Formats: sequence, structure tokens, C-alpha cells
Amino acid sequence: MKTYSLGKEEKLRKSFEFKSALSRGKGLSTEHFKVLICPNSLMQRRLGITASRKVGSAAKRNRVKRLLREFFRLHKLHLPPSSDILFIARPGADKLDYSGVSDELRIILLTRPPQA
Repeated sequence: MKTYSLGKEEKLRKSFEFKSALSRGKGLSTEHFKVLICPNSLMQRRLGITASRKVGSAAKRNRVKRLLREFFRLHKLHLPPSSDILFIARPGADKLDYSGVSDELRIILLTRPPQA
């Protein structure tokens, strides 16, 4: 698989996968996003994204999801290995551009100290 691609096997696709990440995931928060990180046994990182109608219209929600997929695609090698990463967009996330999304998520995901 190519380093910067995002294939089917790297996405949370089933309802039970999202529910598992919601119930067992460790939460991190920013102003516009909540991030849940849940260990998995698949030896790969997987991405899940949710954006409710509180975020905005369908076009705005889809744009936020596109930006989150791009962040994951470019930074996945620096994210925790063998884990499901669920991004939950909060109201106001639709006002961010890619650099805003990247700056906000980089602070909590890439600059925190390693866990024991």
C-alpha cells in the first residue's frame, strides 16, 4: 500500500466499529473537534469521522470531513499505531481551512508526550 493513500481497510465503515470507538476510546478535545483513540488488534490505523447537522449544511459537513481525511492521510505515520481514530466535528469546524484544522489537531495528536 502507498504511504499517503487512504484505502478502504483504513476506514471505520460499520456501525459497530464506530460504537466500539465511542465506548472504549480515550478522548482528546479541541475547540472544534473531539478525538477518540481506541486500540485495535488489526495492526493498522483506521479513521472514522462524524459531523452532525449542528456543524452546518451537508456541503459544509462534507468539506470538514474532506479536511479531516486529508489530515489523517498526511499524518497517519505519526499517529498511534494499531488504533482506531474517531474525529467528531463540533459546531464552528466548518469555518476552518486546512491549516486551521491541521494546527488544531497537531497540538493534541502529534505534540503530546508518548504514552507508557
